[in-house]
Amino acid sequence: MTSIHPTAVVAPEARLGENVTVGPYAVVGPEVELGDGCEIQAHAVVDGATTLGPQCQVFPFAHIGGKTQDLKFKEGNRTFVKVGARTVLRECVTINCGTKDGESTILGDDCLIMAYCHLAHGCVFGNHVIVSNASQFAGEVTVGDWAVISGLVGVHQFVRVGAHAMIGGATMLKQDAAPYFITDGHPAATFGVNVVGLTRRGFAKGTIDALRAAYKLLCHDGLNVSDAIAAIERDVPDLPEVREVVEFFRTTKRGVIR
Repeated sequence: MTSIHPTAVVAPEARLGENVTVGPYAVVGPEVELGDGCEIQAHAVVDGATTLGPQCQVFPFAHIGGKTQDLKFKEGNRTFVKVGARTVLRECVTINCGTKDGESTILGDDCLIMAYCHLAHGCVFGNHVIVSNASQFAGEVTVGDWAVISGLVGVHQFVRVGAHAMIGGATMLKQDAAPYFITDGHPAATFGVNVVGLTRRGFAKGTIDALRAAYKLLCHDGLNVSDAIAAIERDVPDLPEVREVVEFFRTTKRGVIR
């Protein structure tokens, strides 16, 4: 059964699924939709045009769906936050709605966003993303599936973090961080393939070896990007993961950290 604490403020227009829990002094706004089994803990605020998928958890003092902090926002724009299933938003996490009319800030399924993180307008996160404490994402950042981002990371607007990437603590990302690679430091640099993460997720040794070969050509052998890609396409096994890395470098707008 749905349980709403007597001190909680839940707008009559809010749409709550089955078995939702809303804790003491929590606030749920009129345009909010909570999926089955969601838990909104004490003092949390879910506002704006926000949708949380089933079994999400929002911990105390988080604020999900607040108005964008982008000064380009125009009053009257309809903007959104969309969170997938089973995602956990820990204490004091803030996720802002989009800026442009119709824009959504999106967070996928099975993510864990730890305390004091901020996702600004228009960010798009994939599934199974883990972000450690106090990392901050400026507007329009994209993060791929299974990326792991350590604490105190700062991410510049429009930067992309590739799938299965590992970002070290206190790293400043001003350019894109490649999929499957480890990126760390200030200034940021790459430090090989995310072998531990890929092994844990069941990637075959042949795939990891191919990614290592691609990494060496892109980030270690002193080649420019065009020559490195040509060498990869000539000498490295043609696997989907390798093609994904090549396409990531080809489509960058800010450059990829090497």
